[in-house]
Amino acid sequence: MSALRILGADDADAFPAYCRFVRAVFPRAGFERWIDWGEWDDSYRAFALFDGERIVANAALTRMRLLLDGNECRAWQFGAVGVLPECRGRGYAGQVMAAALAACGDDPVLLFANPKVVQFYPRFGFRAQSEALFGVDFACAPGTPAASLDPEQPKTRALIRELACAWPTSLRFAARGHGRIISWYLANGFAAAPKQVDADTLVFCHVDEDCLHIDAILARQPFDLAAVIPSLIDRPIRQIRFGFTPDVCWPDAPTIGTDPDAHLFVRGLQPPSAHKFPCFAQT
Repeated sequence: MSALRILGADDADAFPAYCRFVRAVFPRAGFERWIDWGEWDDSYRAFALFDGERIVANAALTRMRLLLDGNECRAWQFGAVGVLPECRGRGYAGQVMAAALAACGDDPVLLFANPKVVQFYPRFGFRAQSEALFGVDFACAPGTPAASLDPEQPKTRALIRELACAWPTSLRFAARGHGRIISWYLANGFAAAPKQVDADTLVFCHVDEDCLHIDAILARQPFDLAAVIPSLIDRPIRQIRFGFTPDVCWPDAPTIGTDPDAHLFVRGLQPPSAHKFPCFAQT
């Protein structure tokens, strides 16, 4: 007989079952390292459906501090809703989804869907929203490289959490206080180690051919992004692409299309037009 259990940071007895479930449903992702780092806190809850000792379905929620047109609001973000392959077709996904939504109350909710299941979320009142791509032409040669910080070091992750609560790199549609989400990307190898431009500024980025992709910026105060680009690259570049809406750090960056890989769904909120929710704030 199945039973729903809400897992939080204090439910260490269930962490092994949770990690096994995630690996079974999402083979490329894991929670083991993130948990070992002590990153699971009260902002993350898993609505796990147990069948005996194993989890058969799950919907996870992360408490978010959203920035929307310059105003901060409390919201929730779903991670991917998952069901063990052998248990699909039994209504488990809807069961855990309904339980998690009940916990959200009237708060705004957002999620980024697997493209294979985009028909699932409108049943629960979610609306699809397009995401823009932002970029600029910017020719630049490399300079003295910024140091890369080791995410294995607790002091690195503490700095990430601290700076994620400071100066926002976007006011249009972004997040604040999402340092533990960034740590999950680092724990899974989905993000390169942050480059420390100075004591108060971290940049997550990578170069692909002649394009610098700036995935995230964490800073204590405003700074001249263009001036530090040489320290972020190891080869000449001609373009910059942003993993967020650069309305604060590069205000004249134009939209260059719609992101075909971002399947954003929202409930109880209306994002502004021409936005890119930060890629490292997505769960």
